[in-house]
Amino acid sequence: MTAYNFLKESNVHLVYGGSRYLLKTTPDVSFSQTFAEDAYEVKTLHDQTKMFQGTSITKANPADFSFTVSLTTEKDETIVKSLLTDYDTTEGQTRINSFDLYIVSSESTFKLNECVITNGDFNLAKGSALTLTVSGQAQKLERVGNASYSLPGSLVSASSTRTPTLSLIDVEVGGSDVSNIISATLSVQNEIDWTPYETLHSSLSVTNASNAVYPSGFTLGRRVVSGNIVQYVTSNNSSTVQSFNTDTTVRVKTVVNGSTFLDANLANCMFTKRTDITDVFTQAFDYRLIGNPANLSTVITY
Repeated sequence: MTAYNFLKESNVHLVYGGSRYLLKTTPDVSFSQTFAEDAYEVKTLHDQTKMFQGTSITKANPADFSFTVSLTTEKDETIVKSLLTDYDTTEGQTRINSFDLYIVSSESTFKLNECVITNGDFNLAKGSALTLTVSGQAQKLERVGNASYSLPGSLVSASSTRTPTLSLIDVEVGGSDVSNIISATLSVQNEIDWTPYETLHSSLSVTNASNAVYPSGFTLGRRVVSGNIVQYVTSNNSSTVQSFNTDTTVRVKTVVNGSTFLDANLANCMFTKRTDITDVFTQAFDYRLIGNPANLSTVITY
């Protein structure tokens, strides 16, 4: 009987530094990789009937992946946040850490080699569980075996429970509390440049997907930490609509059981403020970090 792969029956394992973490993800896990086609003309001056282009496929584009984890009170998901924010300086240059992902279904085990997180979005919506959605790129996607494939790394023991957090949002701009908050967002972006990997020699030896040329590494370009804060326009803040600031502090916190849980304490930010006219007037701070902290993990804590 034919066996199928079902996402809801799959597990996601993250392998980093010799350790393996079983992630409790939401059902929106995705991953894929495409090959790059170079089309060329085959029509010649002497043969005008060849209207369809020929093709050459020798290399693969970086693979893409995304998944969402709940940031629980047990903090078993700290590894995901760390891989989003931390630096790696072991190779003489500032870059972010890479890792491997394994997606194990009831039929197959897929591996994403040398993954790097390019975007992380913290969901801080009131009344919703605190989550972190990450997306990124990887060097290579491959099926490495069936469901019984032996995964590498020492499995890190996880908490017996995973408790979602329904947190309160506490926001400060310029040291002052922002009242009447509707929502807040926080996003981290890592601009990745993949190293050129195709040479004449390597391309000539490609015969199929098994020996195609894959990206060989990456470097970290610029980083962006940004978000927005939306509040109601009231008699207490209507005098400050349509304003901006080029150097101030922004602090976005979530509070769980009276204690700070997620804390983004961002010095040296800019923001612009805009109004949105609906049934109830609102205004939004669109902010971005312009300072250069030594490490993002020191200013975004969890």
